[in-house]
Amino acid sequence: MDFSFTEEQILLRDSVRKLMERVATPDYVARVDREKAYPHELFDAWIEAGLYGLPFPEDLGGAGGSVLDLALVSEEIGRTSADLVMAYAGALFCGLTVARKGSDEQKKKWIPALIDGRIKFSIGISEPDAGSDVGAIRTTARKDGNNWILNGQKVWQSGAGAKDNVICLYARTDTEAHYRQGMSLFLVDNNRQGVSMKKLDMLGRYCMGTYEVTLDNVRVPEDQLIGGVNKGWDCLLSGLQTERITVAACDVGSAQGVVDLALAYAKERKQFGRPIGNFQSIAHMLADMQTEVEAARSLMYRAAWMVDAGKNAMNEINMAKLFASEVYVKVANLGMQIYGGNGYSMEYPMQRHYRDSRIATVVAGTSQIMRNMIAGGMGLKPQ
Repeated sequence: MDFSFTEEQILLRDSVRKLMERVATPDYVARVDREKAYPHELFDAWIEAGLYGLPFPEDLGGAGGSVLDLALVSEEIGRTSADLVMAYAGALFCGLTVARKGSDEQKKKWIPALIDGRIKFSIGISEPDAGSDVGAIRTTARKDGNNWILNGQKVWQSGAGAKDNVICLYARTDTEAHYRQGMSLFLVDNNRQGVSMKKLDMLGRYCMGTYEVTLDNVRVPEDQLIGGVNKGWDCLLSGLQTERITVAACDVGSAQGVVDLALAYAKERKQFGRPIGNFQSIAHMLADMQTEVEAARSLMYRAAWMVDAGKNAMNEINMAKLFASEVYVKVANLGMQIYGGNGYSMEYPMQRHYRDSRIATVVAGTSQIMRNMIAGGMGLKPQ
């Protein structure tokens, strides 16, 4: 297998790295994290660079990029902040679902608006009793003339409160049917009458904001139903592979960012008259950290390559997501140890990675769900 990149991919990777170094400086990232502020300046830079058009077909104004292209961008942004990756990639997951399952009119309306920054997208799945168990969704939608009326509650909604955001929201349109045959996908403007939000106080990933969303007789036009009535499960599955690869790439990049910070600190921080990185115990920690990041990167790249080659890669994707998320948590913990007392100080960036990493083994499929799915792909039936 050839793991080399094309000249265009190298240029893409390097340009994103330079953009992040220029806009998302350490002071900038620390500020938006401290102020729990949406990274508007970085969003505008991504729009100007054309990054939101990367995965969409050219006839919709996109660049026709591959899954590997998207993974490379996610990895580079992740080196700075996993939280910032969600600000970028979360909208693309939703947009790609519209591009795959929407009508021609819907694609022409929503995708160019996403690419040029007029709108944002966020994912609306989880509910108080429906996390990994999508079948427990209780938000409902009933037809009323040319509208649908939505009622229910969503939680853990990353970025739902951002300006000009549209929630890609899943609701039950047939409460008697199995959820795979009774769920639909709606595009719900976050400023629509009947939509109310409460920003939740979370441990980390502050920039995007995490919200509880309540829908009280929210009227949604019929043309904002994506994929057809009771076709929500098909919409959900259509983007699963791309989402998990991109999340794995984010975790790889974030884990690499941790190693980079810890390595630089170990070279500069002196104890007992020499840099702490020259002590074998610290050097071996860093060697193990880098080795595990490289292993996660290889799993992720192989999974992305398989998808782009048209191969069935679901198990490889699940393994990449599982391993990369757990590596990010592990190296962030070790990074805190290397930083010592300074790691516990809000003046240093390691504490942000430590906070942000902890949710990595939960979002986009918990480690337990991933292991069940991997075992299922091996022909087992774990209970």
